[in-house]
Amino acid sequence: MKKFVWSAVIFAAFEAVAVTLWLTKDNIFYLFNFSYIGFSVALGVFLINGKYRHARRIVQLLVGLYMLVYLGLICRENMQIEGFWYYLFTGVFEAATIHYAVAKIFGPLLFGRGWCGYACWTAMVLDFLPYKTPEKPRKKIGWIRYVTFAASLIFVAALFLSKVGNIERIMFWAFIIGNVIYYAVGIILAFAFKDNRAFCKYICPVTVFLKPMSYFSLFRIKCDKEKCIDCGKCKRVCPMDVDVTDNSRKRKNATECILCMECVRNCPKDAL
Repeated sequence: MKKFVWSAVIFAAFEAVAVTLWLTKDNIFYLFNFSYIGFSVALGVFLINGKYRHARRIVQLLVGLYMLVYLGLICRENMQIEGFWYYLFTGVFEAATIHYAVAKIFGPLLFGRGWCGYACWTAMVLDFLPYKTPEKPRKKIGWIRYVTFAASLIFVAALFLSKVGNIERIMFWAFIIGNVIYYAVGIILAFAFKDNRAFCKYICPVTVFLKPMSYFSLFRIKCDKEKCIDCGKCKRVCPMDVDVTDNSRKRKNATECILCMECVRNCPKDAL
């Protein structure tokens, strides 16, 4: 029964959001949207508790493809950070703004950077590359994320200040072109640095929101010091270079944890 408890709690939380938005926005789409995502995440948690090896990848595909193909390409919603700025400037609490509020701004107070591990459609593709654990030391170029963050804001602000017509169409093409660029840069960096998650560590602008909120995350990987034998295996398999043996919030790369559970799965003493 323990395998079902957390899955039920997660699904209930998403369902509460789904029903609330459906009733307040008078749009049944939100009921479908958050119910589907909640079911996908709950399924993943159930499979993880059952020690199914590919559980996280299943959730990535279920949620990532839904947001990329259905919401992005079919519904023509820019779900990237440019879409968030666009709706923010128009003063409309829809699509990207709701998505960012739930998954990337306030949600991380509960589940940290779980978005990066289970739902990001960019990481969904990058995680299929061969360098699942970094083979080179971490680079000190994380400042680039702030450049891409500022560039996305300036791009959308310039469209509004210039009073460009048909901005919605521009936003749609920005979503397509932006994803192509993200995938290209992510793949190049993965092979250059021998690290699938190089894009997440150095380039992704969304981490500007995620990192500070993740510091206060309720759900975190913790180490049972009495069981831990300091074998270092958890550090070697971590794709984000997090020192999970340190239970303090100031542990090395503390705000980088994507809750992928590789450390938990590979710990020989079940100390995590």
